[in-house]
Amino acid sequence: MQTTLSEQARQLPRAEEAESILRTCVHCGFCNATCPTYQLLGDELDGPRGRIYLIKQVLEGNEVTQKTQQHLDRCLSCRNCETTCPSGVDYHNLLDIGRAVVDAAVPRSIDQRLLREGLRGVVPNPRLFKALVSSGQVFRALLPTALQAKLPRRVYPAKPRPVTRHARQVLMLEGCVQPSLSPNTNAATARVLDRLGISVTATREAGCCGAVDYHLDAQAAGLDRARRNIDAWWPSIENGAEAIVQTASGCGAFIKDYGHLLSADPAYAEKAKKVSALAKDLVEVLRDEPLEKLGVHSDQRLAFHCPCTLQHAQKLGGAVEAILMRLGFNLTPVPDSHLCCGSAGTYSVTQPVLSRQLRDNKLNALESGHPDVIVTANIGCQSHLDGAGRTPVRHWIELVEAALP
Repeated sequence: MQTTLSEQARQLPRAEEAESILRTCVHCGFCNATCPTYQLLGDELDGPRGRIYLIKQVLEGNEVTQKTQQHLDRCLSCRNCETTCPSGVDYHNLLDIGRAVVDAAVPRSIDQRLLREGLRGVVPNPRLFKALVSSGQVFRALLPTALQAKLPRRVYPAKPRPVTRHARQVLMLEGCVQPSLSPNTNAATARVLDRLGISVTATREAGCCGAVDYHLDAQAAGLDRARRNIDAWWPSIENGAEAIVQTASGCGAFIKDYGHLLSADPAYAEKAKKVSALAKDLVEVLRDEPLEKLGVHSDQRLAFHCPCTLQHAQKLGGAVEAILMRLGFNLTPVPDSHLCCGSAGTYSVTQPVLSRQLRDNKLNALESGHPDVIVTANIGCQSHLDGAGRTPVRHWIELVEAALP
């Protein structure tokens, strides 16, 4: 696509990157065929091709409006379009660049600012989030239905974690909301890895991956969180930790992007590149291990929801399903498994109507094979789908751990 950036846009730190991405797009429209919001709304500007055109207009110096912001806000950042695109357009990075320019030019309403700042204040803060979840559970019956749906229907307490005892060691990001919403997920991960001769080293100083800030109009704050995590992990990396494991694919996708996002930071560029190289979704660690020695046995019927951050961002579609089948689980078919469930980080809060439509469509697909349980690989998807009050939804590693002899 031919484009000529305005003089103002050329001063942006990522101007060359944006121009290169725009020139990659051939405007073919294949992306719209797999875009969840385009399928729901049927508006060209609510599909990737239209949003690319909007960003192109903005960077060429045309007027920026609230309508421009609205169409960009409606994007899930699911990256399904990247999987579909024959030209390899790096859409999510162009979207990040475009959103930053638009958000700087178009002031948000007071209620939108309060919502976004509230999410940024609560979600990345595990202690505050846990306190609010605990209070919500106590007063659940008094809460509006929309808030009740954000609370877990059942909290599975964390089983004891094994002590660090193996020569092989990995780090693990604990996460922001997962310890409160699904506290047994990381404990189950540590127990399964321990059976395979791998110990998890705790790094309490590591906090939120930075994605929440980065995607809510605060990119600088998100990158600061990335730097703090790199500092927290670096001593263990120097001591030979072989991987940084994530059990939430959303966090994993963002950490794998540290190297790119901090490539212009002379103090962190090389370290960020190393951290991104070490970042592994749990399935990447387990798939190369002798899983047969676990002795897992289960006859449960499972439907696996593959999060967008796993299949489109990390290109690991089918990896979890392969492990579950290898371990003997009975997987039911899932139509349109490439489509987003509507969670998308904080999207279910900022765009609740679209999010619920996508959730219900996804649950209809997941339940079509009549599974006993739905499993997934991302806490956002897990809590969002489970909030509908239909088939129970859990992290897949918990089912594996529960089936250990």
